[in-house]
Amino acid sequence: MIQPGQTYRSADPRGGPRIRIVRYEPGWNRAYVVDAYDSKRPRRVLARNLHASPTTKNGTPRRTGYVLEDT
Repeated sequence: MIQPGQTYRSADPRGGPRIRIVRYEPGWNRAYVVDAYDSKRPRRVLARNLHASPTTKNGTPRRTGYVLEDT
C-alpha cells in the first residue's frame, strides 16, 4: 500500500533517482513525489509504476518503475 513518507528507488538496472511519497490517497491514479535526498523536483508519478517487490510475478527483476525500499 502506497503511503506518504515511503521511499522508492528506480528499478532501472542503470540506476536512477530515489523518490519519496509526499501525498497519495487510495484510488488516486498518481502520487505526488519529491527527490528523496533533497526534497526537490516535486512531480507526480503514476501509482501503477510504484511496486512493493523488485521482481515480477514470474520472478524476473523489474526494469521499469520504482521499487519500495526497506525502511
